[in-house]
Amino acid sequence: MRLYSALIGLSLIWGLSFVFIKWLLDPVGVWGTVFLRCSAGALILLPILWAKRKQIVRPIPWKSLIFVGIFNAGIPWGFIVWSETEIHSSTAAVMNALTPICTGLVGFLFFSIVLKKRQWVGIALGFAGILVLMEFNILELFRESFIGIGTMIIAAISYGFASQFTKKYLQRTAILLVTTCSLLVAAVVGFIGMLFTGTVSQLSGETLGEPVVWISIIGLGCFGSGVAHLLFYYMVKNGSAEFATSVTYLIPITAMIWGYVLLEEPITSNLVAGLVIIFIGVYLATRKPKQVKVL
Repeated sequence: MRLYSALIGLSLIWGLSFVFIKWLLDPVGVWGTVFLRCSAGALILLPILWAKRKQIVRPIPWKSLIFVGIFNAGIPWGFIVWSETEIHSSTAAVMNALTPICTGLVGFLFFSIVLKKRQWVGIALGFAGILVLMEFNILELFRESFIGIGTMIIAAISYGFASQFTKKYLQRTAILLVTTCSLLVAAVVGFIGMLFTGTVSQLSGETLGEPVVWISIIGLGCFGSGVAHLLFYYMVKNGSAEFATSVTYLIPITAMIWGYVLLEEPITSNLVAGLVIIFIGVYLATRKPKQVKVL
């Protein structure tokens, strides 16, 4: 029962994260959102990491940790926020469900992973789901409206690349260390982004004093990037990796509900159809074949 409670709780937290992004966008900007989210998450995890510092295997692979921080948090979170300047939070959540499919594709292209016919069918279905979301107007990806669907695809590919890199180079590194370092590196990426876009001034005392900003920082950073990761690894440890990653199927659903209730975003037939097609694709691309018992 505790595992299922953790699963539902995690889906609600991560689904609500897409709403918090919408609330933070106007007051603090794209990269300010990344900076505040990651800084708040790191503040939650740093004391826990310090308490368990003696359990960390050394030497620490700092270069790999920095690389993963950039591609697993800094870049994708920046592009997700950027996407939500043009699309609904619920659409961004549905697009984010493509991550397992992009992970398989990146593994094939860059990490010499062999994909089976079933997985290729899943990848094809995933991108068919994107076409449904875009109402089959694929040319829009190459025009002004690339910001939205296109940037979400880049975010999912970035997640996939970081996942494959982590699996290959950081298997012996403590997950808590990987997560905390990712948040710290992404906070730096967010700050650099603010410097380049000239939006540092948006983090004024007046802005940060607004209730909606504090609620979003706590929800997106402390819960979405801190507590949520602890819930996820609790499910991996006490359940299984497959059980924990099943949250992928729930997040877009909870995000659609949160978006409808809190942002009055419409739940269109294209959104639901695209979600179902992507889910089928994710299932085919990630399903492990049943092992035949030999008597």
